[in-house]
Amino acid sequence: MPKTDVLIIGSGIAGLSFAIKMAKRFPDQSITVITKADDGESNTKYAQGGIAVVLDEITDSFEKHITDTLKAGDGLCNREVVEFVVKEGPERLKEIIDWGVEFDQDASGKLALSREGGHTAKRIIHYKDITGLQIEKSLLAQVAQLPNISLLAHHFSIDLITEHHFKHKISQPETGITCYGAYVMDQRTCMIEKYVSKVTLLATGGCGQVYRVTTNPQIATGDGVAMAYRAMAKVKDMEFVQFHPTAFYTLDENPAFLITEAIRGHGAYLRTQDGVRFMLKYDDRGELASRDIVAKAIDNELITRGDNCVYLDCTHLLKEDILLHFPNIYEKCLSKGIDITSQWIPVAPAAHYSCGGIEVDVNGKTSITNLYACGECSCTGLHGANRLASNSLLEAIVFAHRCYTDVEHTIASIATPANIPDWNAEGTTIPREQILITHNRKELRDLMSDYVAIVRSNERLSSAQMRLNILYQETEKLYHSAVLSPQLCELRNLIAVAYLITRQSIDRKESCGVYYNTDYAALP
Repeated sequence: MPKTDVLIIGSGIAGLSFAIKMAKRFPDQSITVITKADDGESNTKYAQGGIAVVLDEITDSFEKHITDTLKAGDGLCNREVVEFVVKEGPERLKEIIDWGVEFDQDASGKLALSREGGHTAKRIIHYKDITGLQIEKSLLAQVAQLPNISLLAHHFSIDLITEHHFKHKISQPETGITCYGAYVMDQRTCMIEKYVSKVTLLATGGCGQVYRVTTNPQIATGDGVAMAYRAMAKVKDMEFVQFHPTAFYTLDENPAFLITEAIRGHGAYLRTQDGVRFMLKYDDRGELASRDIVAKAIDNELITRGDNCVYLDCTHLLKEDILLHFPNIYEKCLSKGIDITSQWIPVAPAAHYSCGGIEVDVNGKTSITNLYACGECSCTGLHGANRLASNSLLEAIVFAHRCYTDVEHTIASIATPANIPDWNAEGTTIPREQILITHNRKELRDLMSDYVAIVRSNERLSSAQMRLNILYQETEKLYHSAVLSPQLCELRNLIAVAYLITRQSIDRKESCGVYYNTDYAALP
Protein backbone atom coordinates (compact mmCIF):
# COMPACT_ATOMS: atom_id res chain seq x y z
CA MET A 1 0.00 0.00 0.00
CA PRO A 2 1.61 3.31 -1.07
CA LYS A 3 1.65 5.67 1.89
CA THR A 4 2.63 9.32 1.86
CA ASP A 5 2.37 12.24 4.24
CA VAL A 6 1.03 14.60 1.57
CA LEU A 7 -0.80 13.61 -1.61
CA ILE A 8 -1.09 16.22 -4.36
CA ILE A 9 -3.29 15.47 -7.36
CA GLY A 10 -2.22 17.70 -10.24
CA SER A 11 1.14 19.05 -11.43
CA GLY A 12 0.39 22.63 -12.48
CA ILE A 13 1.49 25.82 -10.74
CA ALA A 14 -0.86 25.25 -7.79
CA GLY A 15 0.17 21.69 -7.02
CA LEU A 16 3.90 22.17 -7.64
CA SER A 17 4.11 25.40 -5.60
CA PHE A 18 2.48 23.66 -2.65
CA ALA A 19 4.74 20.62 -3.08
CA ILE A 20 7.92 22.70 -3.14
CA LYS A 21 6.98 24.62 0.01
CA MET A 22 6.00 21.46 1.91
CA ALA A 23 9.12 19.59 0.82
CA LYS A 24 11.46 22.38 1.90
CA ARG A 25 9.72 22.91 5.23
CA PHE A 26 9.43 19.20 6.06
CA PRO A 27 12.44 17.39 4.52
CA ASP A 28 11.59 14.27 6.54
CA GLN A 29 8.03 14.07 5.21
CA SER A 30 7.10 12.32 1.96
CA ILE A 31 5.34 14.36 -0.71
CA THR A 32 3.68 12.55 -3.62
CA VAL A 33 2.48 14.41 -6.72
CA ILE A 34 0.40 12.41 -9.16
CA THR A 35 -0.67 13.47 -12.62
CA LYS A 36 -2.58 11.52 -15.25
CA ALA A 37 -0.42 12.61 -18.20
CA ASP A 38 3.23 13.66 -18.55
CA ASP A 39 4.49 15.58 -15.54
CA GLY A 40 4.50 18.87 -17.47
CA GLU A 41 1.02 18.55 -18.98
CA SER A 42 -1.31 20.93 -17.16
CA ASN A 43 -3.53 23.96 -17.68
CA THR A 44 -0.62 26.07 -16.43
CA LYS A 45 1.46 25.03 -19.43
CA TYR A 46 -1.06 26.62 -21.81
CA ALA A 47 -1.35 29.99 -20.02
CA GLN A 48 -0.06 32.57 -22.49
CA GLY A 49 -0.75 35.92 -20.84
CA GLY A 50 0.94 36.03 -17.45
CA ILE A 51 0.45 36.92 -13.79
CA ALA A 52 -1.36 40.08 -12.71
CA VAL A 53 0.68 41.70 -9.92
CA VAL A 54 0.91 45.34 -8.82
CA LEU A 55 4.56 46.44 -9.09
CA ASP A 56 4.46 50.00 -10.47
CA GLU A 57 3.33 52.22 -7.58
CA ILE A 58 3.31 55.34 -9.78
CA THR A 59 0.76 54.22 -12.38
CA ASP A 60 -0.85 51.40 -10.42
CA SER A 61 -2.00 50.48 -6.91
CA PHE A 62 -3.48 47.62 -4.94
CA GLU A 63 -6.78 49.47 -4.83
CA LYS A 64 -6.90 49.74 -8.64
CA HIS A 65 -6.28 46.01 -9.05
CA ILE A 66 -8.90 45.25 -6.38
CA THR A 67 -11.43 47.51 -8.11
CA ASP A 68 -10.76 45.94 -11.53
CA THR A 69 -11.22 42.44 -10.07
CA LEU A 70 -14.46 43.36 -8.31
CA LYS A 71 -15.82 44.99 -11.45
CA ALA A 72 -15.03 41.95 -13.58
CA GLY A 73 -16.64 39.67 -10.99
CA ASP A 74 -19.94 41.55 -11.37
CA GLY A 75 -20.61 41.98 -7.65
CA LEU A 76 -20.12 38.33 -6.65
CA CYS A 77 -16.46 38.40 -5.55
CA ASN A 78 -15.52 37.96 -1.90
CA ARG A 79 -13.87 41.30 -1.19
CA GLU A 80 -11.73 39.92 1.64
CA VAL A 81 -10.28 37.31 -0.70
CA VAL A 82 -9.73 39.83 -3.50
CA GLU A 83 -7.84 42.14 -1.14
CA PHE A 84 -5.44 39.58 0.29
CA VAL A 85 -4.79 37.89 -3.08
CA VAL A 86 -3.86 41.23 -4.65
CA LYS A 87 -1.78 42.38 -1.68
CA GLU A 88 0.06 39.08 -1.20
CA GLY A 89 0.82 38.81 -4.90
CA PRO A 90 4.19 40.62 -5.02
CA GLU A 91 5.71 38.43 -2.29
CA ARG A 92 4.50 35.22 -3.91
CA LEU A 93 5.86 36.42 -7.28
CA LYS A 94 9.25 37.03 -5.67
CA GLU A 95 9.25 33.44 -4.37
CA ILE A 96 8.78 31.81 -7.74
CA ILE A 97 11.39 34.12 -9.28
CA ASP A 98 13.78 32.92 -6.54
CA TRP A 99 12.92 29.37 -7.62
CA GLY A 100 14.21 30.16 -11.11
CA VAL A 101 11.12 31.38 -13.00
CA GLU A 102 12.14 34.07 -15.50
CA PHE A 103 9.98 36.86 -16.90
CA ASP A 104 10.51 39.47 -19.61
CA GLN A 105 12.35 42.63 -18.67
CA ASP A 106 12.20 46.15 -20.09
CA ALA A 107 15.14 48.21 -21.30
CA SER A 108 15.98 49.30 -17.75
CA GLY A 109 16.16 45.74 -16.46
CA LYS A 110 12.88 45.83 -14.57
CA LEU A 111 10.09 43.34 -15.07
CA ALA A 112 8.18 44.29 -18.22
CA LEU A 113 4.49 45.01 -17.62
CA SER A 114 1.68 44.61 -20.15
CA ARG A 115 -2.05 45.26 -20.05
CA GLU A 116 -5.01 42.99 -20.76
CA GLY A 117 -8.77 43.39 -21.00
CA GLY A 118 -10.48 44.63 -17.83
CA HIS A 119 -7.27 46.06 -16.33
CA THR A 120 -6.88 49.84 -15.88
CA ALA A 121 -3.08 49.70 -15.65
CA LYS A 122 -0.13 47.72 -16.98
CA ARG A 123 0.41 44.97 -14.41
CA ILE A 124 0.80 41.69 -16.31
CA ILE A 125 4.16 40.01 -15.80
CA HIS A 126 4.89 37.62 -18.63
CA TYR A 127 7.44 35.60 -20.54
CA LYS A 128 6.81 36.37 -24.20
CA ASP A 129 3.53 34.58 -25.05
CA ILE A 130 4.41 31.30 -23.31
CA THR A 131 4.36 32.37 -19.66
CA GLY A 132 2.71 29.21 -18.40
CA LEU A 133 5.19 26.93 -20.14
CA GLN A 134 8.08 28.90 -18.65
CA ILE A 135 6.60 28.62 -15.15
CA GLU A 136 5.89 24.89 -15.50
CA LYS A 137 9.42 24.07 -16.69
CA SER A 138 11.01 26.09 -13.88
CA LEU A 139 8.87 24.57 -11.13
CA LEU A 140 9.51 21.04 -12.40
CA ALA A 141 13.25 21.77 -12.30
CA GLN A 142 12.88 22.89 -8.69
CA VAL A 143 10.88 19.75 -7.81
CA ALA A 144 13.61 17.57 -9.30
CA GLN A 145 16.06 18.95 -6.74
CA LEU A 146 13.94 17.93 -3.75
CA PRO A 147 14.47 14.24 -2.85
CA ASN A 148 11.35 13.90 -0.70
CA ILE A 149 9.01 14.68 -3.63
CA SER A 150 7.86 11.76 -5.77
CA LEU A 151 6.27 12.88 -9.03
CA LEU A 152 4.27 10.06 -10.61
CA ALA A 153 3.21 10.62 -14.22
CA HIS A 154 0.47 8.59 -15.92
CA HIS A 155 -1.32 7.94 -12.64
CA PHE A 156 -5.08 8.49 -12.76
CA SER A 157 -7.07 9.38 -9.62
CA ILE A 158 -10.28 7.33 -9.48
CA ASP A 159 -11.86 8.57 -6.26
CA LEU A 160 -11.03 10.20 -2.95
CA ILE A 161 -10.89 7.86 0.03
CA THR A 162 -13.47 8.83 2.64
CA GLU A 163 -15.71 7.04 5.14
CA HIS A 164 -17.99 6.15 2.21
CA HIS A 165 -15.54 3.44 1.16
CA PHE A 166 -15.39 1.76 4.57
CA LYS A 167 -17.40 -1.38 5.22
CA HIS A 168 -19.63 0.50 7.68
CA LYS A 169 -20.88 2.76 4.88
CA ILE A 170 -22.45 6.00 6.02
CA SER A 171 -24.01 8.74 3.96
CA GLN A 172 -23.10 11.61 6.29
CA PRO A 173 -20.98 10.94 9.39
CA GLU A 174 -22.04 12.94 12.42
CA THR A 175 -18.51 14.23 12.82
CA GLY A 176 -18.29 15.20 9.17
CA ILE A 177 -16.37 13.63 6.30
CA THR A 178 -12.60 13.10 6.29
CA CYS A 179 -10.30 12.46 3.34
CA TYR A 180 -7.61 9.80 3.75
CA GLY A 181 -6.06 9.96 0.28
CA ALA A 182 -7.21 8.55 -3.04
CA TYR A 183 -7.59 5.41 -5.11
CA VAL A 184 -5.16 5.76 -8.02
CA MET A 185 -4.66 3.79 -11.23
CA ASP A 186 -1.18 3.27 -12.61
CA GLN A 187 -2.01 3.56 -16.30
CA ARG A 188 0.98 1.45 -17.34
CA THR A 189 -0.16 -1.58 -15.33
CA CYS A 190 -3.90 -0.73 -14.94
CA MET A 191 -3.55 -1.59 -11.24
CA ILE A 192 -5.59 0.49 -8.80
CA GLU A 193 -3.92 1.13 -5.45
CA LYS A 194 -4.88 3.14 -2.39
CA TYR A 195 -2.62 6.11 -1.69
CA VAL A 196 -3.13 6.86 1.99
CA SER A 197 -2.15 10.33 3.15
CA LYS A 198 -2.50 12.72 6.07
CA VAL A 199 -3.36 15.61 3.77
CA THR A 200 -4.67 15.63 0.20
CA LEU A 201 -4.55 18.63 -2.13
CA LEU A 202 -6.67 18.73 -5.29
CA ALA A 203 -4.96 20.86 -7.93
CA THR A 204 -6.48 19.21 -11.00
CA GLY A 205 -7.19 22.28 -13.13
CA GLY A 206 -10.28 22.98 -15.20
CA CYS A 207 -13.05 21.20 -17.06
CA GLY A 208 -12.97 22.78 -20.53
CA GLN A 209 -13.23 19.41 -22.29
CA VAL A 210 -16.90 19.32 -21.35
CA TYR A 211 -17.33 21.60 -24.39
CA ARG A 212 -16.77 20.92 -28.08
CA VAL A 213 -14.35 23.83 -28.57
CA THR A 214 -11.97 24.68 -25.74
CA THR A 215 -8.54 26.11 -25.15
CA ASN A 216 -8.00 23.56 -22.35
CA PRO A 217 -5.74 20.55 -22.87
CA GLN A 218 -7.35 17.13 -23.27
CA ILE A 219 -6.61 16.32 -19.63
CA ALA A 220 -9.00 19.09 -18.44
CA THR A 221 -11.95 16.82 -17.65
CA GLY A 222 -12.98 18.20 -14.26
CA ASP A 223 -11.60 15.22 -12.34
CA GLY A 224 -10.98 17.05 -9.06
CA VAL A 225 -14.39 18.72 -8.97
CA ALA A 226 -16.14 15.43 -9.81
CA MET A 227 -14.22 13.46 -7.17
CA ALA A 228 -14.89 16.08 -4.52
CA TYR A 229 -18.58 16.23 -5.46
CA ARG A 230 -18.94 12.44 -5.18
CA ALA A 231 -17.29 12.66 -1.76
CA MET A 232 -19.97 15.22 -0.78
CA ALA A 233 -17.73 18.31 -0.73
CA LYS A 234 -19.42 21.63 -1.38
CA VAL A 235 -19.17 22.80 -4.98
CA LYS A 236 -20.09 26.35 -5.94
CA ASP A 237 -20.56 28.71 -8.91
CA MET A 238 -20.08 26.12 -11.65
CA GLU A 239 -22.46 28.03 -13.90
CA PHE A 240 -19.77 30.66 -14.41
CA VAL A 241 -17.78 29.25 -17.32
CA GLN A 242 -15.60 31.85 -18.97
CA PHE A 243 -15.29 31.60 -22.73
CA HIS A 244 -12.15 33.13 -24.15
CA PRO A 245 -13.18 35.47 -26.97
CA THR A 246 -10.32 34.70 -29.32
CA ALA A 247 -9.29 31.15 -30.09
CA PHE A 248 -7.94 30.40 -33.56
CA TYR A 249 -10.94 29.25 -35.58
CA THR A 250 -10.48 25.75 -36.91
CA LEU A 251 -12.55 22.58 -37.11
CA ASP A 252 -9.72 20.09 -36.66
CA GLU A 253 -7.86 20.96 -33.47
CA ASN A 254 -8.47 20.02 -29.84
CA PRO A 255 -7.57 22.02 -27.88
CA ALA A 256 -8.16 25.16 -29.89
CA PHE A 257 -5.13 27.44 -30.08
CA LEU A 258 -5.52 30.45 -27.80
CA ILE A 259 -4.78 33.93 -29.13
CA THR A 260 -3.93 35.77 -25.92
CA GLU A 261 -5.85 38.95 -25.17
CA ALA A 262 -2.49 40.57 -24.50
CA ILE A 263 -2.37 41.05 -28.26
CA ARG A 264 -5.54 43.16 -27.99
CA GLY A 265 -3.91 44.97 -25.07
CA HIS A 266 -1.09 45.67 -27.50
CA GLY A 267 -3.54 47.31 -29.92
CA ALA A 268 -5.08 44.62 -32.15
CA TYR A 269 -8.64 45.17 -33.43
CA LEU A 270 -11.61 42.83 -33.75
CA ARG A 271 -13.40 43.02 -37.12
CA THR A 272 -16.31 41.33 -38.85
CA GLN A 273 -15.74 39.55 -42.14
CA ASP A 274 -16.39 42.78 -44.06
CA GLY A 275 -13.82 44.69 -41.99
CA VAL A 276 -16.04 46.57 -39.53
CA ARG A 277 -14.76 47.11 -35.98
CA PHE A 278 -17.72 46.20 -33.79
CA MET A 279 -16.63 46.19 -30.14
CA LEU A 280 -17.24 49.89 -29.48
CA LYS A 281 -20.98 49.43 -29.99
CA TYR A 282 -20.97 46.96 -27.09
CA ASP A 283 -18.59 48.66 -24.65
CA ASP A 284 -16.73 51.97 -24.46
CA ARG A 285 -13.51 50.08 -23.76
CA GLY A 286 -13.76 48.40 -27.15
CA GLU A 287 -11.38 45.46 -27.53
CA LEU A 288 -10.18 45.99 -23.95
CA ALA A 289 -13.55 45.18 -22.39
CA SER A 290 -13.61 42.17 -20.04
CA ARG A 291 -13.75 38.69 -21.52
CA ASP A 292 -17.44 38.06 -20.86
CA ILE A 293 -18.45 41.20 -22.77
CA VAL A 294 -16.14 40.49 -25.71
CA ALA A 295 -17.20 36.83 -25.92
CA LYS A 296 -20.92 37.69 -25.85
CA ALA A 297 -20.37 40.42 -28.44
CA ILE A 298 -18.61 38.02 -30.81
CA ASP A 299 -21.26 35.36 -30.21
CA ASN A 300 -23.99 37.87 -31.06
CA GLU A 301 -22.19 38.99 -34.22
CA LEU A 302 -21.86 35.38 -35.37
CA ILE A 303 -25.51 34.61 -34.67
CA THR A 304 -26.93 37.72 -36.33
CA ARG A 305 -24.60 37.62 -39.33
CA GLY A 306 -24.51 33.85 -39.81
CA ASP A 307 -20.70 33.82 -39.88
CA ASN A 308 -18.45 31.14 -38.40
CA CYS A 309 -15.81 33.50 -37.06
CA VAL A 310 -14.68 37.09 -36.69
CA TYR A 311 -11.16 38.38 -37.27
CA LEU A 312 -8.34 39.79 -35.18
CA ASP A 313 -6.42 42.47 -37.03
CA CYS A 314 -2.76 42.98 -36.06
CA THR A 315 -1.63 44.30 -39.43
CA HIS A 316 -1.25 47.90 -38.20
CA LEU A 317 1.16 46.83 -35.43
CA LEU A 318 4.92 46.95 -35.89
CA LYS A 319 6.23 43.61 -37.15
CA GLU A 320 9.23 43.75 -34.83
CA ASP A 321 6.91 44.20 -31.83
CA ILE A 322 4.82 41.19 -32.86
CA LEU A 323 7.91 39.01 -33.30
CA LEU A 324 9.29 40.19 -29.95
CA HIS A 325 6.18 39.83 -27.82
CA PHE A 326 4.14 37.13 -29.60
CA PRO A 327 6.59 34.79 -31.36
CA ASN A 328 4.63 31.63 -30.52
CA ILE A 329 1.38 33.05 -31.88
CA TYR A 330 3.17 34.31 -34.99
CA GLU A 331 4.71 30.89 -35.71
CA LYS A 332 1.52 28.96 -34.95
CA CYS A 333 -0.60 31.15 -37.22
CA LEU A 334 2.07 30.94 -39.92
CA SER A 335 1.84 27.15 -39.74
CA LYS A 336 -1.89 27.59 -40.46
CA GLY A 337 -1.18 29.76 -43.50
CA ILE A 338 -1.78 33.12 -41.77
CA ASP A 339 0.95 35.77 -41.59
CA ILE A 340 -0.46 37.96 -38.82
CA THR A 341 1.67 40.93 -39.85
CA SER A 342 -0.28 41.16 -43.12
CA GLN A 343 -3.39 38.98 -42.68
CA TRP A 344 -6.26 38.87 -40.22
CA ILE A 345 -6.54 35.96 -37.77
CA PRO A 346 -9.86 34.02 -37.85
CA VAL A 347 -11.08 33.73 -34.24
CA ALA A 348 -14.13 32.53 -32.30
CA PRO A 349 -14.91 32.05 -28.59
CA ALA A 350 -13.86 28.82 -26.85
CA ALA A 351 -14.48 27.44 -23.36
CA HIS A 352 -11.54 28.63 -21.32
CA TYR A 353 -11.85 28.92 -17.55
CA SER A 354 -14.15 27.72 -14.79
CA CYS A 355 -14.75 30.49 -12.24
CA GLY A 356 -16.44 28.07 -9.85
CA GLY A 357 -15.36 24.79 -8.34
CA ILE A 358 -14.77 23.11 -5.00
CA GLU A 359 -15.69 25.63 -2.33
CA VAL A 360 -12.75 26.51 -0.06
CA ASP A 361 -12.12 28.92 2.80
CA VAL A 362 -9.38 31.56 2.97
CA ASN A 363 -6.81 28.82 3.63
CA GLY A 364 -7.86 26.55 0.77
CA LYS A 365 -9.69 24.08 3.05
CA THR A 366 -12.70 22.31 1.58
CA SER A 367 -15.75 21.19 3.56
CA ILE A 368 -14.06 17.77 3.93
CA THR A 369 -11.49 17.41 6.72
CA ASN A 370 -7.84 17.19 5.55
CA LEU A 371 -8.83 17.91 1.93
CA TYR A 372 -7.59 21.11 0.31
CA ALA A 373 -8.15 22.48 -3.19
CA CYS A 374 -6.15 25.06 -5.10
CA GLY A 375 -6.05 26.53 -8.58
CA GLU A 376 -8.82 26.33 -11.16
CA CYS A 377 -10.59 23.36 -9.57
CA SER A 378 -11.32 25.49 -6.49
CA CYS A 379 -13.82 28.27 -5.84
CA THR A 380 -12.09 30.81 -3.60
CA GLY A 381 -14.36 33.81 -4.08
CA LEU A 382 -11.71 35.74 -6.03
CA HIS A 383 -13.39 35.60 -9.43
CA GLY A 384 -17.07 35.96 -8.60
CA ALA A 385 -19.07 35.76 -11.81
CA ASN A 386 -16.13 36.37 -14.14
CA ARG A 387 -12.34 36.04 -13.92
CA LEU A 388 -10.22 39.09 -14.59
CA ALA A 389 -7.46 38.24 -17.07
CA SER A 390 -4.24 36.81 -15.57
CA ASN A 391 -5.68 36.60 -12.06
CA SER A 392 -5.67 32.79 -12.20
CA LEU A 393 -1.92 32.17 -11.90
CA LEU A 394 -1.87 34.82 -9.18
CA GLU A 395 -4.66 33.04 -7.30
CA ALA A 396 -2.81 29.72 -7.62
CA ILE A 397 0.44 30.91 -6.01
CA VAL A 398 -1.32 32.87 -3.24
CA PHE A 399 -3.63 30.01 -2.27
CA ALA A 400 -0.88 27.39 -2.60
CA HIS A 401 0.97 29.38 0.05
CA ARG A 402 -2.11 29.66 2.25
CA CYS A 403 -2.75 25.92 1.99
CA TYR A 404 0.87 25.36 2.96
CA THR A 405 0.78 27.65 6.02
CA ASP A 406 -2.41 25.96 7.24
CA VAL A 407 -1.07 22.42 6.76
CA GLU A 408 2.25 23.44 8.32
CA HIS A 409 0.55 23.84 11.69
CA THR A 410 -1.69 20.76 11.58
CA ILE A 411 0.10 17.92 9.80
CA ALA A 412 1.99 16.69 12.87
CA SER A 413 -1.28 15.91 14.66
CA ILE A 414 -3.00 14.05 11.80
CA ALA A 415 -3.22 10.26 11.94
CA THR A 416 -4.51 7.85 9.28
CA PRO A 417 -6.63 4.77 10.05
CA ALA A 418 -5.30 1.28 9.40
CA ASN A 419 -8.52 -0.26 8.12
CA ILE A 420 -8.83 1.49 4.77
CA PRO A 421 -10.11 -1.08 2.27
CA ASP A 422 -8.44 -1.94 -1.03
CA TRP A 423 -10.15 -1.04 -4.29
CA ASN A 424 -12.90 -3.55 -5.02
CA ALA A 425 -13.10 -4.59 -8.69
CA GLU A 426 -15.04 -7.80 -8.01
CA GLY A 427 -17.56 -8.76 -10.69
CA THR A 428 -16.32 -6.34 -13.35
CA THR A 429 -15.44 -7.31 -16.92
CA ILE A 430 -13.72 -5.65 -19.86
CA PRO A 431 -16.41 -3.76 -21.83
CA ARG A 432 -17.08 -5.32 -25.20
CA GLU A 433 -17.97 -2.07 -26.97
CA GLN A 434 -15.76 0.98 -26.34
CA ILE A 435 -18.01 2.92 -28.72
CA LEU A 436 -20.35 3.52 -25.76
CA ILE A 437 -17.66 5.64 -24.13
CA THR A 438 -16.55 7.57 -27.22
CA HIS A 439 -20.09 8.20 -28.43
CA ASN A 440 -21.35 9.42 -25.05
CA ARG A 441 -18.39 11.74 -24.66
CA LYS A 442 -19.04 13.31 -28.06
CA GLU A 443 -22.76 13.58 -27.32
CA LEU A 444 -22.01 15.26 -24.00
CA ARG A 445 -19.71 17.87 -25.55
CA ASP A 446 -22.21 18.65 -28.31
CA LEU A 447 -25.03 18.91 -25.78
CA MET A 448 -23.15 21.34 -23.54
CA SER A 449 -21.92 23.43 -26.50
CA ASP A 450 -25.41 23.78 -27.99
CA TYR A 451 -27.47 24.14 -24.80
CA VAL A 452 -25.22 25.35 -21.95
CA ALA A 453 -22.62 27.63 -23.54
CA ILE A 454 -22.17 31.42 -23.81
CA VAL A 455 -25.89 32.22 -24.13
CA ARG A 456 -28.40 29.98 -22.33
CA SER A 457 -32.15 29.85 -21.72
CA ASN A 458 -34.34 28.06 -19.20
CA GLU A 459 -35.78 25.87 -21.94
CA ARG A 460 -32.38 24.76 -23.18
CA LEU A 461 -31.14 24.16 -19.63
CA SER A 462 -34.15 22.01 -18.83
CA SER A 463 -33.63 19.94 -21.98
CA ALA A 464 -29.93 19.57 -21.21
CA GLN A 465 -30.68 18.31 -17.72
CA MET A 466 -33.01 15.61 -19.04
CA ARG A 467 -30.46 14.41 -21.59
CA LEU A 468 -27.68 14.46 -19.00
CA ASN A 469 -29.72 12.17 -16.79
CA ILE A 470 -29.84 9.56 -19.57
CA LEU A 471 -26.07 9.83 -20.15
CA TYR A 472 -25.49 9.52 -16.41
CA GLN A 473 -27.58 6.36 -16.09
CA GLU A 474 -25.90 4.70 -19.09
CA THR A 475 -22.41 5.56 -17.85
CA GLU A 476 -23.05 4.51 -14.23
CA LYS A 477 -24.31 1.15 -15.41
CA LEU A 478 -21.11 0.69 -17.42
CA TYR A 479 -18.94 1.96 -14.54
CA HIS A 480 -20.26 -0.61 -12.08
CA SER A 481 -19.92 -3.52 -14.48
CA ALA A 482 -16.73 -2.75 -16.40
CA VAL A 483 -13.04 -2.94 -15.63
CA LEU A 484 -12.11 0.69 -15.18
CA SER A 485 -10.18 2.69 -17.75
CA PRO A 486 -9.12 6.35 -17.69
CA GLN A 487 -11.48 6.96 -20.63
CA LEU A 488 -14.49 5.65 -18.71
CA CYS A 489 -13.54 7.56 -15.57
CA GLU A 490 -13.06 10.79 -17.53
CA LEU A 491 -16.49 10.38 -19.10
CA ARG A 492 -17.99 9.85 -15.66
CA ASN A 493 -16.24 12.97 -14.36
CA LEU A 494 -17.32 15.07 -17.35
CA ILE A 495 -20.95 14.06 -16.85
CA ALA A 496 -20.74 15.07 -13.17
CA VAL A 497 -19.26 18.44 -14.09
CA ALA A 498 -21.83 18.98 -16.86
CA TYR A 499 -24.60 18.23 -14.37
CA LEU A 500 -23.17 20.77 -11.90
CA ILE A 501 -22.85 23.47 -14.57
CA THR A 502 -26.41 22.85 -15.77
CA ARG A 503 -28.01 22.44 -12.33
CA GLN A 504 -26.37 25.55 -10.90
CA SER A 505 -27.29 27.46 -14.08
CA ILE A 506 -30.93 26.53 -13.48
CA ASP A 507 -30.65 27.69 -9.87
CA ARG A 508 -29.17 31.07 -10.90
CA LYS A 509 -32.20 33.31 -11.45
CA GLU A 510 -30.32 36.22 -12.97
CA SER A 511 -27.81 36.98 -15.69
CA CYS A 512 -24.46 38.14 -14.35
CA GLY A 513 -20.84 37.97 -15.38
CA VAL A 514 -20.19 35.12 -17.78
CA TYR A 515 -23.59 33.56 -17.04
CA TYR A 516 -26.01 34.92 -19.63
CA ASN A 517 -29.60 33.65 -19.72
CA THR A 518 -32.00 35.17 -22.24
CA ASP A 519 -34.89 34.67 -19.80
CA TYR A 520 -33.27 37.19 -17.44
CA ALA A 521 -31.63 39.62 -19.88
CA ALA A 522 -32.19 40.84 -23.42
CA LEU A 523 -29.64 40.03 -26.07
CA PRO A 524 -27.27 42.95 -26.78
